Amino acid sequence: MENVKGKVAFITGAASGIGLGIAKAFGEAGMKVVIADLRKSAIDEVIPYFEERGWPVHGIQLNVTDREAYVRAADEAEEVFGKIHILVNNAGVEVPANKVWDIPYEDIDFITEVNFKGVLNGIHTILPRILKHGEEGHVVSTASQSGLSVVPAFAMYNSTKAAIIALMETLACDLMGTNVGASAFCPGPIEGNLRNTSKEVSAMMGLKRENNAPPPPRRVPERGNLLMDPVEAGRRVLRGIRRKDLYIFTHSEFKDVMTKKCNAMLRAYPDQPVNEEFMRLFSILTVNPIYDTQTQVPAPDWK
Repeated sequence: MENVKGKVAFITGAASGIGLGIAKAFGEAGMKVVIADLRKSAIDEVIPYFEERGWPVHGIQLNVTDREAYVRAADEAEEVFGKIHILVNNAGVEVPANKVWDIPYEDIDFITEVNFKGVLNGIHTILPRILKHGEEGHVVSTASQSGLSVVPAFAMYNSTKAAIIALMETLACDLMGTNVGASAFCPGPIEGNLRNTSKEVSAMMGLKRENNAPPPPRRVPERGNLLMDPVEAGRRVLRGIRRKDLYIFTHSEFKDVMTKKCNAMLRAYPDQPVNEEFMRLFSILTVNPIYDTQTQVPAPDWK
């Protein structure tokens, strides 16, 4: 989808962090942006940024776990801007670190509802509208590098993000032969405050905890300016849409751990001859053309 100027993008979780960075990158590219977020005060704070630059923008308060509200939000977006061309399922949360067997059930339900079911709700609601109008379109869902190379003690975040990657790969299969693309966005460390946003969202959704005190701060090394700017991440998402990338990554520093993971998986397959008849009969499992569509991504050319 090379020509995005004047196209309409519906972005969830777009009032802060990565979502806002994507919205700003889309705005500077001439797109009409719908900022959907549960936090109305956050929407109100960021709308002037777009208006001051003359970028078409519209804010909608949306709980991505509320399917009826999602339909109303899509209707409203179409009433304001017309046909939606790009859906970015970016709304997401995290829960406090825990051993897998110690994760509270309320945390399991909360993060699954937002991170995974919220993405499905967006696809169910908006993708049929994109397919119906017949113009070029694209669906991006924000997963995470931790959906590929896990972070210890964050099982639910890792798992929901891994599920999004599998979902987007499957969606790419389903969309073959159409003019709508699908991408899994797997960012590394990006400047933002997901922890505080998650606490705010959980409170707004009525999540009750036995201990409402904030979790202890993570012990992380001094990061200086190593965190990527959200707008830079947003520009990479836009480039991925234009290139029709299946995967959109942000940091080449993860190549080594991904190589080790993939090699470990390959070593786990039995060292025995391949049965060609099996390959033919079960080609639905052994062959998938979506992986061949991913080409080498060059270094950014906008710096």
